[in-house]
Amino acid sequence: MDYRRIIPCLDVKHGRLVKGVNFVDLKDVGDPAENAAAYSNAGADELVFLDITATLENRKTLIDAVRKTVEAISIPLTVGGGISSCKQIEELLDLGVSKCSINTAAVKNPDLVAEAAKEFGSEKITIAIDTAKNPDLPSGFEVMVKGGTEGAGIDAVQWAKTVEDLGAGAILPTSMDTDGTLTGYDIPMTRAIADAVSVPVIASGGAGTLEHLYEAIADGHADAVLVASIAHFGTFTIRQMKEFLRDKGLPVNL
Repeated sequence: MDYRRIIPCLDVKHGRLVKGVNFVDLKDVGDPAENAAAYSNAGADELVFLDITATLENRKTLIDAVRKTVEAISIPLTVGGGISSCKQIEELLDLGVSKCSINTAAVKNPDLVAEAAKEFGSEKITIAIDTAKNPDLPSGFEVMVKGGTEGAGIDAVQWAKTVEDLGAGAILPTSMDTDGTLTGYDIPMTRAIADAVSVPVIASGGAGTLEHLYEAIADGHADAVLVASIAHFGTFTIRQMKEFLRDKGLPVNL
């Protein structure tokens, strides 16, 4: 059975869990490992841990925070933020991380995607794509890098196809336009990427209601949904999210 997955996202800055809007105005939400343990126990399918300022601060992912998070959970963990070499990926996988997510480093050096997929297996490599609307590009969406602070001048849909060809095992597109707004995922962007590739696509950025989760899968053709604000601030439990999707006829792992 191919379940539709609910994946809480832990945005981590300087070792603390934070949540913002459009990648700015970050609020402290607590300890990442404690929150990860709560989500693991609540029935989340997987977790994503993003060290959101690692690339901007030109440093590696905070290994200690990752280690504590891995030790606190019993579900797969994807880690991203500041990963720019196979050595760093190896270090994280050795800690017990299930998958690594690469964004800026992949744009700078696409060969890294191919090398990492070859060395560790495609299933271990997720490519995160931060997007922003740009009518000058064929799909209307541009790849953003360096924590969303800089446009790469690359079409997001074309980039998704490129990284799939290079060996990426999953794609995590986050809309900067909808991130943290609670107004719903960017469905046109998510669908354009999901329809262009055959690897799993994880919708990210903007969930505010249970209906939004359903829309991302039914209309956006996503295989999984990333949730942050609606989970961190207690709006809905993981069980409520899964039961809603189940009642809408989607296969979930309850």
